[in-house]
Amino acid sequence: MDEAPSRILSIAEAKVIEADPVAHQARIDKNQSQKGVWYPKPRPGAQVDESDSQAGVGTVFARLDEADALAHQHTVDDLATALAEHADVADGAEPLGMDHWRAEAFAMLADPAAVLAFLNSIDDTPGTSEVEEVAQQPSRDHRSPTTELIVHVSLTDTGEFGPVARVEGLGPRLLDQVHDLLRRHATITVQPVIDLHTGRSVNGYEHPTDVKHRTQLRTVGDAFPHATGLFNHSGRPPDHDHTTPYDKHGPPGQTGDHNDTPLTRHHHRAKTHLDYTVMQLGPDRWIWGTPHGLYRLVTGGGTRPITQAEYHLHTHQALTLAGDYAA
Repeated sequence: MDEAPSRILSIAEAKVIEADPVAHQARIDKNQSQKGVWYPKPRPGAQVDESDSQAGVGTVFARLDEADALAHQHTVDDLATALAEHADVADGAEPLGMDHWRAEAFAMLADPAAVLAFLNSIDDTPGTSEVEEVAQQPSRDHRSPTTELIVHVSLTDTGEFGPVARVEGLGPRLLDQVHDLLRRHATITVQPVIDLHTGRSVNGYEHPTDVKHRTQLRTVGDAFPHATGLFNHSGRPPDHDHTTPYDKHGPPGQTGDHNDTPLTRHHHRAKTHLDYTVMQLGPDRWIWGTPHGLYRLVTGGGTRPITQAEYHLHTHQALTLAGDYAA
């Protein structure tokens, strides 16, 4: 099997939902009737348990509607960021991690008036000029959070949307679930559809944002042989490496969809410093040569071994397709 296990599960999950959306809606309805929040009491002896001490802390379990859970997560994250940014840290002391501040934010939500008072206090800091206020604005607006939702949809043979969409960072969802994810936002901006069949090239070294975006949507994950990392799960954007090294004295149009290999930092270093070779056959196909003389074809569908004869056959194809996508 060419696919990494995580990608196989994602594909299988989508196919099961697509095969019987009515049954999946029944699963959703059943789960909606089993929502709840639980505050379990510590068991006897838990306060002095050396392996799992519960002394001085409590545990909360919640089972919510997915849209409500995501909204709650954004609220806690925004409040935790604000608390961390305005915390008094003693000289030489180690700053507390975000897990701590998320716990503080979660606890603070028990007193909504205190949350509003805190947010008002940091927005109306006295003695700050208008220019300084602009410079000190936090990167996220705590009262008007914004979320980018990337949804992949496909058309049926009749030209209608299929019942299942893929939401970046979440996975396959029914279209009704996508509607629920958007219902909390009073203002929704719909961006133009991204056509993954298009290509662009530029004369500079840096890959443009639109090229990076298309590459990550095409590949979903790391383009290194047998890599299993998915960019939307790791939360860290990949390095966009020139498949064919950039030559500042070379021809124009070296940077673009035809010359972009998305890699995690670890695999980027392996390509740079170890004896790997790579050719790009198109916007989402690469052939790698390993330090041991083996060859691998990497596509959006995974990795498969190829022979040396296949490798040489693809060499001409790589040169032809590079010209097609350098548009």
